Amino acid sequence: MEGARGSKRRINSLQTRDRLQRNGSATVRGKRPVSAQDAYLYALRAAYLAYLLQPRQKRVQHVPAAAKPVQRSSTSVNDLMKDFSLIRDSKSTRFPHNFMGELDKRITKVLMGTERMPEFKDATVKRTFAVFLNAFKDPTFRKNMDKDRRVEDLLLIFYSNATKELQKGKLPGDDSWKLMVDRHVALFLRLVSSILKDQDWAKDRPELTQRLATMEKKLLVHDQDLTTDNQRNGGQGGTTIEVEVPRSYEVKDMPLVLAVSRIFAISYLDVQADINRYKSIWTEKAALQDLKTYQAHLGMMTKKTLNSDDFDLEEAFEAWKNQEVPELSQMILAILQSNPELAKSSPGGSVPQFKPHVSLDPAYTDRSRQGSLSSESGSYVIDQPVDMSGLSIRDDPNDSTSYTFIPSDPRASYRTILKEALTYDLADTELQPSEATSETPSVKLLSKQSAELLNEIALRWRLPQFSRLVLFLDVIREKYIDQEISLDTLDAAFNYIKEPPPTDKKSHRMSHIPVQDSAFDRTKWTVQDYALNQQILLSLHECLLRELFELMMHVYETKPPPLGPVMYILESHIYDDPTFPGTEEDMDRFTEQLRQGLRQKAGDVYRELLAKHIPDTKEEWEFYHVIELGRAVVKLCERIQKRYRKNPEVMGASPMMCLVEEMFPAYAADARDLVARIMDVAQTKNEDVPVQDGFDLYKELVEIRRIHSDALPNRKFAFNIEGLLQDFVWRWIEMTDKNLLGWVDNAFKADQFQIESQNPVPADDERHSVSVVDIFRSFNQSIEQIVSLNWDDDLQYAKFMTAASKSIGLALAKYCELIEGKFAREMDRMTPEQEAAARQTRQEKWLSTVKDLYNQKENVEPFQFYPESLVKLNNVEYAMLQLDKLEREIGVDACAEVVQKHAPPPTQRLRSNNFVFTIKIIEAEDLKACDLNGLSDPYVVLGDEYQKRLAKTRVIYGNLNPRWEETIDITTNGPLNIVATIWDWDTLGDHDCVGRTSLKLDPSHFRDYMPREYWLDLDTQGRLLLRVSMEGERDDIQFYFGKSFRTLKRTERDMTRKITDKLSSFISYKLSRRSLDALLNKGMTSKVTNYFRVARPMSMSVAQGPTPHDITQALGPLFTYFDENFAIMKQTLTDAAMIMVMTRLWKEALATIESLLVPPLSDKLSQQRPLTQQELDIVFKWLKMLFDFFHAADEDGNVEGVPMDVLKSPKYHELQNLNFFYFEATEDLIRTSESMAAASARRQQEEAQRLNRMSAPPALGHQFGGAAGLVGMPTRKHKTIMLSRNLGTMKKAKEEKRKEAQAEPNDDMILRILRMRPEAERYLKDRSRQKERLAAAQAAEMIVRQSLNAGGGRMTGGMGIMASRR
Repeated sequence: MEGARGSKRRINSLQTRDRLQRNGSATVRGKRPVSAQDAYLYALRAAYLAYLLQPRQKRVQHVPAAAKPVQRSSTSVNDLMKDFSLIRDSKSTRFPHNFMGELDKRITKVLMGTERMPEFKDATVKRTFAVFLNAFKDPTFRKNMDKDRRVEDLLLIFYSNATKELQKGKLPGDDSWKLMVDRHVALFLRLVSSILKDQDWAKDRPELTQRLATMEKKLLVHDQDLTTDNQRNGGQGGTTIEVEVPRSYEVKDMPLVLAVSRIFAISYLDVQADINRYKSIWTEKAALQDLKTYQAHLGMMTKKTLNSDDFDLEEAFEAWKNQEVPELSQMILAILQSNPELAKSSPGGSVPQFKPHVSLDPAYTDRSRQGSLSSESGSYVIDQPVDMSGLSIRDDPNDSTSYTFIPSDPRASYRTILKEALTYDLADTELQPSEATSETPSVKLLSKQSAELLNEIALRWRLPQFSRLVLFLDVIREKYIDQEISLDTLDAAFNYIKEPPPTDKKSHRMSHIPVQDSAFDRTKWTVQDYALNQQILLSLHECLLRELFELMMHVYETKPPPLGPVMYILESHIYDDPTFPGTEEDMDRFTEQLRQGLRQKAGDVYRELLAKHIPDTKEEWEFYHVIELGRAVVKLCERIQKRYRKNPEVMGASPMMCLVEEMFPAYAADARDLVARIMDVAQTKNEDVPVQDGFDLYKELVEIRRIHSDALPNRKFAFNIEGLLQDFVWRWIEMTDKNLLGWVDNAFKADQFQIESQNPVPADDERHSVSVVDIFRSFNQSIEQIVSLNWDDDLQYAKFMTAASKSIGLALAKYCELIEGKFAREMDRMTPEQEAAARQTRQEKWLSTVKDLYNQKENVEPFQFYPESLVKLNNVEYAMLQLDKLEREIGVDACAEVVQKHAPPPTQRLRSNNFVFTIKIIEAEDLKACDLNGLSDPYVVLGDEYQKRLAKTRVIYGNLNPRWEETIDITTNGPLNIVATIWDWDTLGDHDCVGRTSLKLDPSHFRDYMPREYWLDLDTQGRLLLRVSMEGERDDIQFYFGKSFRTLKRTERDMTRKITDKLSSFISYKLSRRSLDALLNKGMTSKVTNYFRVARPMSMSVAQGPTPHDITQALGPLFTYFDENFAIMKQTLTDAAMIMVMTRLWKEALATIESLLVPPLSDKLSQQRPLTQQELDIVFKWLKMLFDFFHAADEDGNVEGVPMDVLKSPKYHELQNLNFFYFEATEDLIRTSESMAAASARRQQEEAQRLNRMSAPPALGHQFGGAAGLVGMPTRKHKTIMLSRNLGTMKKAKEEKRKEAQAEPNDDMILRILRMRPEAERYLKDRSRQKERLAAAQAAEMIVRQSLNAGGGRMTGGMGIMASRR
């Protein structure tokens, strides 16, 4: 390779170019072109000479006996060795591996008489072969033969053993045995040839096979002398001899002449006439004279042959000359072999002796005796010794006589003949093409006869092998440029000269011009061949590039022509050739031209797509057309990308990149104009483009923009897709917002609230009805529609989700309103007993009450809950889980972060005009009694100043100090006066008004956004406690989700409370002072009982304390009541809902026990008397029993009820601590209260100094009232909407509230105990005023700190953002 590159550099040197310009022997410049007639005549001469030099055929002829004795001569061993020394094929000088074993087997068959050839049956032959076999089996000889496998060694050992054996018993003067030796050696050679043929070794050693056959014939020349005279000719005497068949000089006997006739289309008669005309001139002598003349010119360096000027390197010339000299000698000897008389007739001199062991370079020598050419058709076979003593080759070199067989311009003549032969063979229909394989197609080039003729001509005209190759490629180049042959034929031509085709035993198959690797050593080539080879490569390269360019112009078609064949030839045969003179600059220019052509073609293709998919009339344009155009563009790009995924670039140009660079920017610009035009036309017609069309267009444009961005990262897309098409999303959200409420209403109406499950016992995730599934399916579909767009503007996407969340929140609120209303109606239905009682008169009701007291009625029937009512509670639970899942899928926090990131500064934000007031109706005290039993059944109704009902609480039966703990939200855009009216619920008749009060909700009073508690005095007697907080309604996705979660949670809590209210009356009955008194006074009769039992004998009962069994039995009916109701609920409620109901009942039990122990917190004395120690012990035993019941832990510790951490709530711990203070002296309680108040105030001051936060520290529990109650004082942080935006934040806020309550001890319980101590009346009033002063100071400090931190601009902090919709 380095030599080739060095040669390339040298060929480009000035010296070489100057040499090419000279009119030397190696150039054809200035010479007239070779005519077809001249080429025909010289081809005919070479073909005719080949006929003359072929060994003549022989025939057997009988000759009568003559008086002349038989002349006998034998072959010497030197003759045998000489013939084998002429073999030039290195493979033919040795036998194949395993040959010796096969020879052993065949000789054994000869000796055993099983050999199939009859000539080996003779006893003398067997004797001779037996002697040889003994010598052959000698271990030393056999080992050497297996190693060397030389033909000469095996023949020599057979010859020597046959000679020794056959001369035994012969007289000294008897030479007849010598002829027998020749016969036996010939039979041995015949056996060897048979073995080679049978084992299929002959085809790899054609020259050896030829020599063996020739030698066998030579040894059998005197075979007629092996028998006696009286046995010849049927016993009549005479002899049988082989005589040469005379030459016929007929064309039909000349195969190569027939080939010339076919190639040049000359008739048989004309060719025969030419042979007859010139046969006296075209003789062996003339051929010998040509060689002698050529040899003389070569020796004298007359420049009439190749000389040193024709080679770039002197070493190359010497190598060619060293190979040419022995080749000439061999050819001269071959002619003399054919006609020995020429040696005798030639004047004096001597023939140069042939040197058989000289290594001949195949680049210069004749390869006609290899490959497909057999020895039988060769014209230069030396098959017998010739007397050449009279031959002279020293003719006068100055002889101006031209050659007979060699034309004046051999190269041009050879090229002309080659072109004619190739033209004929390519058009020959009878010439069978090669068989197609998986790697090569079926092709045909030269026939066997044409290849033999060309080999003969090249050998006769002394054309080197590399010159033949270059001329062959030159003809192929011309035919390919003239479009006479295909790419497959061009590829086959390159392969034709590089490697032989597979062996084909069929007739009329292509032959092959054998080529060796050394022929491609450019350092041995002539300058002319080197330059011509470069010109061929350059010419083919230009032609192939033009063809490749034309093919590339079709790459965007549906079925483009393949590029592989052209690229394969360029890469395998042009660029891989080290002599290819192309430069990088040329390739770069072609690449740029190719790119420009591809871009232009891509533009043409795009314009075709534009004309196909976009109507001519602008008024007919629709988004559909833009979408179809985009899909066509993307489809084409995907097809091109897939088509060229393995080879994305062709000659440095990428069809995909050129397509994208040209087509995508054009489409983007056209799409922008088309969309704008379509929307303008629709607006002019006062029509709306369908939303789905906008969505489809967006998806298509986004995909094109993605490909555009990947392929052209430094080129901006033509327009902002999101900004142009965002209106379609807003329209879709508006339509969804209008439809959602209708979907919710339809789903609710169609729902039977039945559990649909295939399981006998439905799983928890199956205990809901279809309506909640339907509405969340609609929610998810609404969100999925936006998500599926893959909107590429984060801010717009976040705003879309915010608006959709608001719509979902409104729909959920509607669903909660519907489901809770129906649930309330189902739960408020009267039981059969209540219906019967409603029909009773007042006297009948009183008698029924007395009768129940008389019978000590303890058993209360459980409430028959409807399964569909409990399913509604399951629906709310399922809705919260689905909403939490939806919140995670949307990425609410991420959306809020994006909006906040792009929000304007606080000073530039628009203030929200809407405010959400959260009002919690906590409790009332000292209400007016409206029933005969001295109690009331109160409930609260909130309304505005226009008498519009805003909310209504549940009814608390038989209580003058009720506790509702119910929360409502009121949205207003300014101050609002609310009126709270407490009513007494009556089964019959109108409800009685217990009292009325009012409160003004002014947003300016809640600028700190802290909750406040108000004790509002009723217009009759008693007061009502409200806790009020405010939030600015925000256009924020977290706010909307928080509002939805809080709506669901409140609905769930209210529905749960309605369930527990059905059980709370019995809880209050069993955990009352009446039950406590009944337990302590068990066995003693009451006055009422004695009055009705005057006729009965009386027996005195002894008062004694209750036993543990009595205490336990006292709650037995309550636990039985719980179990019965729980059994009904368990059939429908989920486990989580069941735990929630039980937790709520536990809170009711704790509240009931608390009211039994202490009065509510107030600054006034209470009429409630404290319990005795015995009563207190009973109450705490009941608390322990209730704790164990609700915990429901089995023997193994498995909890099936309320978890331990829920049971041990802050209220539970307060009740436990109450036991330590209940019987303390009043003075000690006051001191403890003062100490705890001072410590709490100190902690609050330290915390305020450490943390500079905007929210005020928690106050000391509930406020007493008075002046502070009129304005409302800040209390502990309330559960805002933002803290309820998902289940995680709700759970976290609840845990923080629990920890805060446990970590902040206060003296509320002590103050409640002091309410039952008349001596503490003054302290209660002082402590109330102290709390009011501390709370007012803290509120003022908090407002000042808040203003300072905000810099005067954050007073609107929580009001949110009135985000623009666009």
